[in-house]
Amino acid sequence: MSPRSERTNRELRRTSQERILAAALEVFAEQGYENATISQITERAGVSRGLISYYFATKQELLRAILARWLDGMLTMLDDLAVDGPPDELLAAVIDRALVGASNQLGTQRLVLCLMLQPGTRPVYAQVERDRADAMRAFEDRLRDIFEARGAVDPAVEEALLRSVLEGVLFKLAVYESGYPLAAVRARLYALYDLGAPTPLPLPADAFGESGRLRAPLD
Repeated sequence: MSPRSERTNRELRRTSQERILAAALEVFAEQGYENATISQITERAGVSRGLISYYFATKQELLRAILARWLDGMLTMLDDLAVDGPPDELLAAVIDRALVGASNQLGTQRLVLCLMLQPGTRPVYAQVERDRADAMRAFEDRLRDIFEARGAVDPAVEEALLRSVLEGVLFKLAVYESGYPLAAVRARLYALYDLGAPTPLPLPADAFGESGRLRAPLD
């Protein structure tokens, strides 16, 4: 039998890491970070404890990898947008990508929100942010450039406000799931920024229901 190629080995390593991270995400979500154990993650992933230790020496390293992946996805959200595109079009794209991304990854979104706030995990998230200081600044500057092009008096305040509004929407979506009127809220955000009528998006079918009173679903 011929030895595996380096490309094959890389793919096997990537597949193993993906399986471990997916299992860790599920276990953290079910048990909470503090209560989750490596043994539970090992069983969920269907791999040996030694393999997990090879890639992630500690539970905290698993946590760091999950948070880093989520943050990297957020920071690259605008990478393929034209720098000189119409500012209204760019702003609409920011809103849409944030909402669609969150609706497609509710489990991850819910867990990350918890991990950002819990005393035992917040320092890890803060360090992940610090490790990406340049990317964070570039992301913030990109949003500020969009608001400056729209004629905002204070683009920095507008950037902070937009992120606060979107993060509030994502929090409510993570808590209330199908009870949250995502499509109606998206339309309201378009109106808030005078972006015209929103075009159709691949949102979940229940996102188009009528606005109602928000209640957390029973598991």
